[in-house]
Parts: sequence; structure tokens; C-alpha cells
Amino acid sequence: MSAGSLPVAGIALAAFFVGIAAAQDVPKLEPQDYLEIRNLIDAYPQILDNCTNNGRDYADLFTEDGTFGVSSTWGGGGKIWFRGREELRRAGGGGESECRPRMESAGYHLTINPLITPTPDGAKAVSTLLTIVNDTDDRGDIVHWEGGYEDTFEKTADGWRFKSRLHVWPEIEWTDRPEDMPPRNLADE
Repeated sequence: MSAGSLPVAGIALAAFFVGIAAAQDVPKLEPQDYLEIRNLIDAYPQILDNCTNNGRDYADLFTEDGTFGVSSTWGGGGKIWFRGREELRRAGGGGESECRPRMESAGYHLTINPLITPTPDGAKAVSTLLTIVNDTDDRGDIVHWEGGYEDTFEKTADGWRFKSRLHVWPEIEWTDRPEDMPPRNLADE
């Protein structure tokens, strides 16, 4: 080995050990953590599509300071539409004293293929979102791809909760507020 290659080898070796140390900073998730996070992801559409407890069950899926937002770009941040328990309760269908009536042609959410990974602060996941509308027409029941979710999770005293949930749908130009979104007709899409 030449004298010039020793510093290069030393730098490469140091970078290798720094990489190992950085990887060790991320705690491992136990199998039970994966099951609990997956259960949280799977509970989300059921609770969202069937408002219960005046939206409180939806809000309970999140941390106290949890957020729900939207984005047109994967990994690009987003617009926060709902922050904290009261806004999340209303997002989950809660009204003044009871759940708001469900829309007649509302779709049902299907969250599939979550990829859960540990982070220094908990965990994160990316998943795919499909909706199905119980409104059979000449095409049958419509199953529609609606992007997916980017989630961050935090383990609380009550178990794993969403710290943030971002609905990413590249086909949509999201507005700053949900009430400004134009109505959709899946049959046209």
C-alpha cells in the first residue's frame, strides 16, 4: 500500500464506522410495534368512513398535537388542514353534538401496502390509498387510486398514534383549506 493511499483508506474506514454509528442511533421496532402500527393504519379507514363517538374516535388515532395534511408531491411536505384534537374530531365527521350525516354516495377508503420503518423519534410509513364507491354503474363499482399516505408515528402511553398523516395525491392541486376543494365526480375520472 502506498503512503498516498493510507489517508484515503483511513477516511473510508472512518466513514464506514460513522455510518454504523448512525444506523445504531435509530432504535429497532419490535414485532409488537409493527403489529400495533399496522393495526392503527388499518383502523383509520374504518373509523373515518363510519364516524363514531362524534369524531372523537378519529381524533384518538392521533397524538394530542397531531396533524392531517395534503400534498401533491411525495416527500415534499404539504399543507396542514387539521391540527389538534378538536380540528381532527371535526375532520373525523364530528359535528356540534353528534356525527354529521354521511354523504349518500360516499366512498370507502382502503389503505394498502404500508411500508413501516423505524425513525429516531418513533416510526414512519408510506402506503397506497384506494377508494371504492358503492354505486354500481355500467362500469361496476368504482375502485379508484387516490395516491397514498405519508405517516409519522409516536408511541404514547396509550400506544402508537399518528403524529402526522399526509394524504399525497399527485393528480390533485390541493387548496389551502378543505372547504375550498371543488366537488368531484368519480365517473368523470
